[in-house]
Amino acid sequence: IEYAKELDCRLVNVFVGLERRDVPTERAHQVLLDNLRFAASALQADDIRLLIEPVNNQDLPGYPISRTQDALKLMTEVGHPNLWLEYDIYHQQITEGNLTKTITDNIGRIAHIQLADNPGRHEPGSGEINFANLLQRIEETGYSGWIGCEYKPAGTTEDGLGWIERYMRG
Repeated sequence: IEYAKELDCRLVNVFVGLERRDVPTERAHQVLLDNLRFAASALQADDIRLLIEPVNNQDLPGYPISRTQDALKLMTEVGHPNLWLEYDIYHQQITEGNLTKTITDNIGRIAHIQLADNPGRHEPGSGEINFANLLQRIEETGYSGWIGCEYKPAGTTEDGLGWIERYMRG
């Protein structure tokens, strides 16, 4: 928390951990709920939002939340108003598709959006996602947060940033 405060970071994403065979599922789940409640309260005291992120099981086998609905269910179980969704377009394209509807239906619980195209986790325009449509729909929701670029450029970093020019022209 001190580190986040020093950097003026208002959002903290925590991975919920990998499933372990040596720990009973119910026990692991209860520890997760308790830890998320604790972290949400502690961060809220300093006006920092706690985020959880669904991650696809192809890239990270054993990660217990892979779909938006998994994260929303966990958020309901935790029952703390300072637990938010980090929506990663790349991961959700792999696990569930239907990105536009999922984002617009849940925008009130999303505190941060990340993007990368699929396949390959490269820059927008390198794969199957229609980013022109998706980014327009996100804007129409009134979302005012950051959209993080979490991708591996297919070429150089400079070339990998070229996709954003048409969006910056407005």
